[in-house]
Amino acid sequence: MKIQERTGAGVGRSAGPAQPSVGDRLPTAPRERKPALAALAVLLILLGALGATTLVLQAGDRVEVIKITQEIPAGSSVTTNNVTSVMVAADDSIHYVKWSQLDGLKKLKAINTIPAGVVAVGEMFGSGSSLAAGKSTVGLSLKEGQYPNNLQVGDTVAAYRVVTNSSSSTGGSSSTGSGDSLIVSQAKVTYVPPDKSGDLVSSTNLAITLAVDNDKAADLAQAAANSQVALVRVPGNGN
Repeated sequence: MKIQERTGAGVGRSAGPAQPSVGDRLPTAPRERKPALAALAVLLILLGALGATTLVLQAGDRVEVIKITQEIPAGSSVTTNNVTSVMVAADDSIHYVKWSQLDGLKKLKAINTIPAGVVAVGEMFGSGSSLAAGKSTVGLSLKEGQYPNNLQVGDTVAAYRVVTNSSSSTGGSSSTGSGDSLIVSQAKVTYVPPDKSGDLVSSTNLAITLAVDNDKAADLAQAAANSQVALVRVPGNGN
């Protein structure tokens, strides 16, 4: 009787819900993955790398061109003293004058006055005469004291005939100028040697060029031939 009761009791207990053992766990849902976010992160990394590469390539696609450092008056040319080289981004729509073309550019003339600080482009220069109508150029050989210090291309000067006692003793036509007289009230300096050494006629003479009105050119040239010219820098924008 006792054995049956125990058996029955055991049967009754087994009919109830079985409790999980300590070592068993309830199954968990698999972790949800987000492939879209991962793909977006990879895309952003690639775009960043591509942008950096593009910047590097653009920075490397540059050309060395000519930059004007001093104003160049119309009719004048570039020299080694009024230009420098700069690096700019290549652009086929802009006709840059490359630094390697400097020697050729020196043979051309500025069509109009070119201000300092601009990059030279082909449209600024021409091969023909750029003198305005009614103008001539006259070359002078001047001694120290016949021209102001630091004379530069683009300066406006007045030219005077200066007759000294020694010049009157040379004979010829020097007697026509019995004293100092104004030859040209405004003349534009179109050329000055870069360092006052390359175009020295002698140890003391300096060769420069002036642009003057046609009707003044002969008088100025005659006075220059007789070493009777002195220049004075004057204000103004003489042409």
